[in-house]
Formats: sequence, structure tokens, C-alpha cells
Amino acid sequence: MTGAGTPSQGKKNKTTHVTCRRCGEKSYHSTKKVCAACGFGKSAKRRDYEWTSKQAE
Repeated sequence: MTGAGTPSQGKKNKTTHVTCRRCGEKSYHSTKKVCAACGFGKSAKRRDYEWTSKQAE
């Protein structure tokens, strides 16, 4: 019976995210074909949320 404990963490050495060709961040998921930073591959619009930046008080 294999678990998801400490010995399993040593096997996680494959590259998941590569450089995105739209935003340049290392956030493009090569398997899902979606950028976690800008939303490239998911939407034509840029991924942008209010909570990503500090609000002016």
C-alpha cells in the first residue's frame, strides 16, 4: 500500500511549468496547456483579479 507521504515527495522531479509565451512567467502548465499567471490557453482575455494587487485605502 503506497501512500502520499514523505517518501513519495522525492519522486516529484518532473517539470510542470515552463515559460509562458504571452506573459514570460514560468507559469505555463505543459500538461494542461494553460498559464497560471495570465490565463493563456484558457481565455483570450488576460487573467486579472482585484485581489492580486494591494487596494488603495
